[in-house]
Amino acid sequence: MTQRYKLTIEYDGTPFVGWQKQDNGRGVQDAIADAILGFCGEHVTVAGAGRTDTGVHALGQVAHIDIERETDADTVRDAINFHLKPQPISILLAEAVSPDFDARFSAVKRHYLYRIINRRAPLTVDRHRAWQVPVPLDAQLMDEAAQQLVGKHDFTTFRAAQCQAASPVKTLDALDVRREGEAIVITARARSFLHNQIRSFAGTLKSVGEGKMSVRDVRAALEARDRSKCGPVAPPDGLYLMKVDYD
Repeated sequence: MTQRYKLTIEYDGTPFVGWQKQDNGRGVQDAIADAILGFCGEHVTVAGAGRTDTGVHALGQVAHIDIERETDADTVRDAINFHLKPQPISILLAEAVSPDFDARFSAVKRHYLYRIINRRAPLTVDRHRAWQVPVPLDAQLMDEAAQQLVGKHDFTTFRAAQCQAASPVKTLDALDVRREGEAIVITARARSFLHNQIRSFAGTLKSVGEGKMSVRDVRAALEARDRSKCGPVAPPDGLYLMKVDYD
């Protein structure tokens, strides 16, 4: 009898081409599928809640799998983790769920975080895990600009050219910026996001923080619905999928 399991997953995206397999390399999805094959000898599809790009990290990605082997959730977690070694991926939790649970389509909210380290000295511990910006940034002004983007809008300006979403219209529930010492933390919450939307936000807000764009410029960029009005797209290093909410 087939059992569906919900997996909560943490990973360092640095060595991967993203969540999904690409022609140019290995995805997180592939590594987990191979680990499941090693555990129970079954070829499975690992269906994720969201696709993360090359170099993007996760502290709470969610996926679902269907396996036929009779076992329990703790064994699924531990066995997959055993076969994932030494790759920087960890199954934090495995839960038996009903067959109608879908990691992607059952999700009601996705939470992302973007980290900027605002200092001149090179990064060591945070290398590949944050965006180093050496010029001083005004986090309060960045937060003021971020509020211009909250709500239901056409986000064409902040959408990658290769985005496959059916519509650029999304509802952004929250976008907040705060300083924590030398770190500037950007948090975003919505049901779903466009390709590169948060990295586009982060790059634009960084331009505000260093005085290259004003709060009014951000509002004008949004209303222009023109990709060329977006600030520079932030690198993937600082982006984390934090958690996914379900009813």
